[in-house]
Amino acid sequence: MPDVTTRYQPGTPCWVDLMTPDQQAALDFYRDLFGWQGEVGPPEFGGYAVCSLNGRPVAGIGSSAAMTVEGQPPPPTVWTTYLASDDADAALAAVTAAGGTAMMPVADVGTTGRMLVALDPTGAAFGVWQPLEFIGSGVVNEPGSLTWNELHTADPDTARRFYADAFGVTAPLMEGAHHYWTLAVEGRSVAGLCPLSPDVAAGTPSHWLTYFAVDDADSTVDALVKRGGTVLAPPNDTPWGRAARVRDPQGASFAVIALPG
Repeated sequence: MPDVTTRYQPGTPCWVDLMTPDQQAALDFYRDLFGWQGEVGPPEFGGYAVCSLNGRPVAGIGSSAAMTVEGQPPPPTVWTTYLASDDADAALAAVTAAGGTAMMPVADVGTTGRMLVALDPTGAAFGVWQPLEFIGSGVVNEPGSLTWNELHTADPDTARRFYADAFGVTAPLMEGAHHYWTLAVEGRSVAGLCPLSPDVAAGTPSHWLTYFAVDDADSTVDALVKRGGTVLAPPNDTPWGRAARVRDPQGASFAVIALPG
């Protein structure tokens, strides 16, 4: 079912958020593109906005300036994938033991949950979310909501071992594929893993890519371009639906996919 009312199993992508220089412009852009509702949040949480779709939480958008530590550069303008955990402190220990690097310590987010951000050994950033009052995305696989998370990595073998050791997920090769693995929790595929494409720009780091479901990939891309976005890979047919990779006006990359009926 697209509505999610129970906790995500550990190791499952459960939330995505965006840190961006102009938070209000991003809120307006994604409202127009996906129909999200969201507004700048309370100052004690840096103005972080929890965006909703039909009344269900779907993604977060925050100000990168508000999240900047004094003396440090602001965080990059990217969509971050968060993996669910029952214990953020234990997850941090497992991540570092498996060769990852903490970018920030475990932090309490009011009464909603606890979080951390880390780099895997191949350089891809990701978050960990331990839910308390807030489980994460309340709707998935519906137009305008999160539908898939995919790790593009410079070293698939190292990445597969890391996520297995740190989160207990398996990483079988997808049937019929030579260079695509699925990350699975208790036998259920929850994310994808593939090598960095040889046609990406030089210096592109390993990264998690967020896919949002849409009704029509072509019309969504047209709407994105009219609102100042950029097309990185135009809509094309895949075995899982018609998909495109794009960039928002402030530089955050993501993908859209029209899932088959």
